[in-house]
Amino acid sequence: MRRKKIVFAMTAALLLYGTAALAEQPSVALGMQLFNNPGLGASQNAISCTTCHPDGKGMEKAASNANLTEMINQCIAGPLKGEPLSAESVAMQSLELYLNSLAK
Repeated sequence: MRRKKIVFAMTAALLLYGTAALAEQPSVALGMQLFNNPGLGASQNAISCTTCHPDGKGMEKAASNANLTEMINQCIAGPLKGEPLSAESVAMQSLELYLNSLAK
């Protein structure tokens, strides 16, 4: 019984560590989550990127914009009333990856 508990604890720790490690990597999936999450904006503001751009529609050419980071931050700071993201952040890189995926 004790061995089962130890194995379970080790498995849980590996799963948690693996999940945390994945969260530190930019991804299209994370970008899509952020795009649909009102958490990018002010807490009293229940809108997300998808409010104005349902399913990313109209954003197919956004990835070709040389100032994509600036464009994303203008939307976050403007309509969403949130805090701009650092260009180096996992969140920003993930949003950029997601927008790039829409062009394909």
